[in-house]
Amino acid sequence: MTEDEAKENDDNSFWFSVGEILNLKKPGEVNSYLIQNGIFQNYTQEQANFANNTLFQLHNVIHITPLISYYKEKSQSLDKVLNIFIRINSGGTILSYSDLLLSIATAQWEEKDAREEIIKFVDEINDIGNGFNFNKDFVLKSSLVINDFSDFAFKVDNFNKANMLKIERNWENLTDAIRIAVKLVASFGYNRETLTSNNAIIPIAYYLHKINATESYPDSNNNLEDKEKIRKWLILTLVKRAFSGQPDNVLRPIRKIIKENDTIFPLDKIVEKFKGTNKSLLFSDEDVENLTYYKYGQGFTFSVLSLLYPHLDYNNQFHIDHIFPKSLFTRTKLRKRGIEEEKIDKFIDYLNYIGNLQLLGAIPNIEKKDTEFKVWLEKTYPNTDKQNEFKNTHNIPNVDLEFENFIEFFEEREKILVTEFGKILQIEIEKTEAE
Repeated sequence: MTEDEAKENDDNSFWFSVGEILNLKKPGEVNSYLIQNGIFQNYTQEQANFANNTLFQLHNVIHITPLISYYKEKSQSLDKVLNIFIRINSGGTILSYSDLLLSIATAQWEEKDAREEIIKFVDEINDIGNGFNFNKDFVLKSSLVINDFSDFAFKVDNFNKANMLKIERNWENLTDAIRIAVKLVASFGYNRETLTSNNAIIPIAYYLHKINATESYPDSNNNLEDKEKIRKWLILTLVKRAFSGQPDNVLRPIRKIIKENDTIFPLDKIVEKFKGTNKSLLFSDEDVENLTYYKYGQGFTFSVLSLLYPHLDYNNQFHIDHIFPKSLFTRTKLRKRGIEEEKIDKFIDYLNYIGNLQLLGAIPNIEKKDTEFKVWLEKTYPNTDKQNEFKNTHNIPNVDLEFENFIEFFEEREKILVTEFGKILQIEIEKTEAE
């Protein structure tokens, strides 16, 4: 209740501000309060008894027992008060900071129900493509950034009445931009397992909002260059873990660059901005070589592999496939194949690294299953030209593809991949004094 609402007492109610009990330290002061406010004079016997018992019970649990802990905070910062509340509140349903911010947003909106709208929208974007893992925090944060508020830190001071009303008025445009951004990222083949930072969606949504992108943007053939720049930025950002640590320090300059260059996605300007910082999107020779150390099952592996396949239509489903099938790499099976003992450890060690991984369509991958690679390749592509086309697409080295030759295949393919990554990425050659 507001103070004005609390003053609207009538024959059936008298409102007491709970915090005032801290000033009524002695039982006699409780009696004095009741007398001074006409409780005994202006209300019925039953009402006066209820008021008397209620106020003395409150006095008892605060000053006598005491059952209720309290903390006196003189600061007027609501953000500080909320943090104290979160630390103290450990019983019942524990509320998170974002729960409280969402409550504030709900109270500020005038026409829509913020809680209902945001939760419904989170469910909607999580169902796009093969599914994502967005939450309320993501939507609230995106709303602050896309609305161009100068301060978009995730704190209660930024969820004031003026900001919340602006978000409410712009809600349809905001959600359109976020939805299109998620659809675009899904069209790049990403999902909840491979999108390793939800914050990376925010600059894309901001850009799409600035250019007034429509629902057709992800599927249009009129913006292929633009989409390729966004895709490459996303991959670089995820692989370089640019949003780890303090994401606001990354979001702020990127938003400024996009705001000043909103005709095409400013990949080069963003790369240049972070050059020489710990958020650099440039790759040194060592960085490129380190890309081959990613393994099957790691969230970043899809991003690394997708660098090699810029022209795939990711609207179709693609799997990360072991070129030489995983099922053949047990010690028992390797021994039966006559693999020398000193090589078995190497076979097993190499199995899950990028050197033995490729992106393959879901259906071909299911058909391939446990079939030896050479057998599958010759059966699927009987024509030599088609075989060579497949090899070029998947960076297969020109070596014997028999299973027993896996170590040579793997090591030669790693060399090819390092060269390919070097061509694709913007490489920053670190000069040494010796050079």
